[in-house]
Amino acid sequence: PWSCELMNRGILALVSSIGCMSAGSLQSLADAMHIPHLFIQRAPAGTPRSSCPSTSHPQPDDYTLFVRPPVYLNDVIFQVVMEYTWQKFIIFYDTDYDIRGIENFLDQTSQQGMDVSLQKVESNINMMITGMFRTMRVEELHRYRDTLRRAVLFMSPATAKAFITEVVETNLVAFDCHWIIINEEISDMDVQELVMKSIGRLTLVRQTFPLSQNSSQRCVRSNHRINTSLCDPKDPKAQMLEITNRYIYDTVLLLANTFHRKLEDRKWHSMASLSCIRKGSKPWQGGKSMLDTVKKGGVSGLTSLLEFNDNGTNPNIYFEILGTNYGEDRGRGVSRLGTWDPIHGLNGTLTDRKLENNMRGVVLRVVTVLEEPFVMVSENVLGKPKKYQGFSIDVLDALANYLGFKYEIYVAPDHKYGSQQADGTWNGLIGELVFKRADVGLSALTITPDRESVVDFTTRYMDYSVGVLLRKAERTVDMFACLAPFDLSLWACIAGTVLLVGTLVYLLNWLNPPRLPMGSVSSTTLYNSMWFVYGSFVQQGGEVPYTTLATRMMMGVWWLFALIVISSYTANLAAFLTISRIENSIQSLQDLAKQTDLPYGTVLDSAVYDQVRSKGMNPFERDPMYSQMWRMINRTGGAENNVEESKEGIRKVKYGRFAFVWDAAVLEYVAINDEDCSLYTVSNSVADRGYGIAMQHGSPYRDIFSQRILELQQNGDMDILKLKWWPRDSPCDLYSPVGTRKSGSALDIHSFAGVFFVLAAGVVLSCLIATVETWWTRRKGSRVPSKEDDKEIDLEHLHHRVNSLCTEDESPHKQFSTSSIDLTPLDMDSLPAARQALEQISDFRNTHITTTTFIPEQIQTLSRSLSAKAAAGFAFGTVQDHRTGGPFRQRAPNGGFFRSPIKTMSSIPYQPTPAPNFSYGNDPDRGTSI
Repeated sequence: PWSCELMNRGILALVSSIGCMSAGSLQSLADAMHIPHLFIQRAPAGTPRSSCPSTSHPQPDDYTLFVRPPVYLNDVIFQVVMEYTWQKFIIFYDTDYDIRGIENFLDQTSQQGMDVSLQKVESNINMMITGMFRTMRVEELHRYRDTLRRAVLFMSPATAKAFITEVVETNLVAFDCHWIIINEEISDMDVQELVMKSIGRLTLVRQTFPLSQNSSQRCVRSNHRINTSLCDPKDPKAQMLEITNRYIYDTVLLLANTFHRKLEDRKWHSMASLSCIRKGSKPWQGGKSMLDTVKKGGVSGLTSLLEFNDNGTNPNIYFEILGTNYGEDRGRGVSRLGTWDPIHGLNGTLTDRKLENNMRGVVLRVVTVLEEPFVMVSENVLGKPKKYQGFSIDVLDALANYLGFKYEIYVAPDHKYGSQQADGTWNGLIGELVFKRADVGLSALTITPDRESVVDFTTRYMDYSVGVLLRKAERTVDMFACLAPFDLSLWACIAGTVLLVGTLVYLLNWLNPPRLPMGSVSSTTLYNSMWFVYGSFVQQGGEVPYTTLATRMMMGVWWLFALIVISSYTANLAAFLTISRIENSIQSLQDLAKQTDLPYGTVLDSAVYDQVRSKGMNPFERDPMYSQMWRMINRTGGAENNVEESKEGIRKVKYGRFAFVWDAAVLEYVAINDEDCSLYTVSNSVADRGYGIAMQHGSPYRDIFSQRILELQQNGDMDILKLKWWPRDSPCDLYSPVGTRKSGSALDIHSFAGVFFVLAAGVVLSCLIATVETWWTRRKGSRVPSKEDDKEIDLEHLHHRVNSLCTEDESPHKQFSTSSIDLTPLDMDSLPAARQALEQISDFRNTHITTTTFIPEQIQTLSRSLSAKAAAGFAFGTVQDHRTGGPFRQRAPNGGFFRSPIKTMSSIPYQPTPAPNFSYGNDPDRGTSI
């Protein structure tokens, strides 16, 4: 109505500073009446502008000129967010803002894969915040608090001040947050108040107007002078002046210049007196000329240069980007980060500045998974929070000490690292970060592409490789390890050789009996020959003398043979007791994949499991090792050889027949700290991944954590932390597949168990033989008294037997020497009634005495003449040769009746009887010894 009233009075141009809804009707009226319309868009209550739908596509023949430039807020904020590399943030807008103004921006962020949330800020902010605390659960508040770390505010400065004040006072944000406030209408005073009320980092985007570098020329224009209070940017009035009013000032100045030019050119048109109510009203004839004059003109005023292009829009607009650092200092400074204009774009570099060394007051919620030695429970006292230790905890403590933050740690509810489920959600540690229940994820967590698509990782703080944990080959307890140097067939040959040589020695002595010295008690029986050969073989000597050349030749060769055998046995035995042989050991992942006897597996749905599965099922994978491993791991759907937790896999290796595929660092720690050093590891030398600290997507801590980790690696502190959990001087050999003994260490009982067993068997066998002999002696009814330690014959009894033998003879008795009695030259078969006496003497053969008769070589002739002399003095009858016939045909080789072991030898004293004097009876070289 007021526009029609103005037309009735007569107008040259129409200037309006209204909203989009009223601007549409004025634009239609101006086009119909050919009245130049200079439109200055005004947003309600200082809210950021949104493009008016009716003026979004201006045409050259339109009579409406847009004094304020188009709305470029979408382009500016998108480029700022891209420079900050934000991936997730929330947009807050007040009730007066038209949300349709950021449709293009939302489309652009969606194309870039950004996660953007929207929330309307009610007019009563206090009630809105209170309602959230009343309706949200604790977990939801944690997620919401994390969402507020990155935010863009489309609201008036007054609403932004109130909203920032409320969220800061309710502790919904910490000083690690980063907010962007974008609005063309932000004055210097608004900037100072916003910085004072906020914490964290604050970025402000506002419209600015370039000023002349010369302060004396700021208020002087081409043909006019501006009031000093308006052109001086430090003047309070200039700071309080709204941008819309600045454009009104410049618009009036532009029209004044246009009218002045019309008058100078004498092309003045009378004012139009039009009626917008009458149907037949015609448009103003001079409207087109006035419109062209306005378009061609321009003015330099409070908004810098005001001019129009062919479409009737003002192209001159500049944005200023201001920002602060992170922190909670209310008095921190504001710096200019850059500028933006439609032609040149962003002029400056925007980066999400690191927190540097100041994270004091921040409390991080850390989720973890127990994994030795990265994270372990060090103290668990009832009623108190658990305390943790480990390599990852040491790294986190080093970061906390340097940056100044604190943390609360808890274990993931399902004790898993996390994998993507069928419905697209994540479980485990990664799920806690995705659902915003934790700020940081820390454990033996490997960096994988799938995980990095949903969370952020720091730089790796330790290299990662896949390894295998195996049990060392146990040293078999062989009771007869002492027999190991020689094969069983060789032992059989040696035993046969002993028997053969013993038999040959006996035969050689039987064919050519040796000449034994006077008084010798040795004999060359088969038993003694065997014993002598065995004694010489074991280097214990022998007691049977061999004097013949053939026998000595045989024994010389045998001793040489025994020397070589014993020396070879001794040398080989030392090697067998100190060296363990390695047979069928697994030395690499390829060896593990090629064999199928030893089952192996890993943790289900872990990074190792996914890696083997992806490469094993990839038909283009060049290395066939992964396909072989996947067939074993995926046997029966993965349930047979895989475990739920790493501890279960380690336990299966230690107490069963199993190989566990897992992180090499974890397996090395387990092998180092094994009590009996029974485990060893095999790992891949190429580290294609690493362990990292996981954070929420878009977390501000990633860069500062990564920088500090690099510093720890550069100055060697990270290596010191590693040596604490993986020492170099470990008592266990991590890479040997068998339990090796250190050089110079003592041999254990297992190495000589067989020797003790043979000794025990010999003792038992000896006792058994002694028992049988005792039983056999008693059964025969021996008359000789027996003692356990020493058995002696009753020599008086033997004395009477010999006397009775002599007295039974019919011939006169021979007077024997009192020192000895000679029975050897007598052929007892020829004596009457001598067989009975002989049998009585034979009873002594079952005793433990030795009766040896011998004929020295020098009196053999005298022995042969004994028969004739005895026949003259005794009625002996026909005397046979003592070497043929008779009961002495099986006599011992030395000519005696028999021989039994005895400790000592003693002569039998004999009392002489009246008898003819035999000269040979007094021969001192003859005798019978007992």
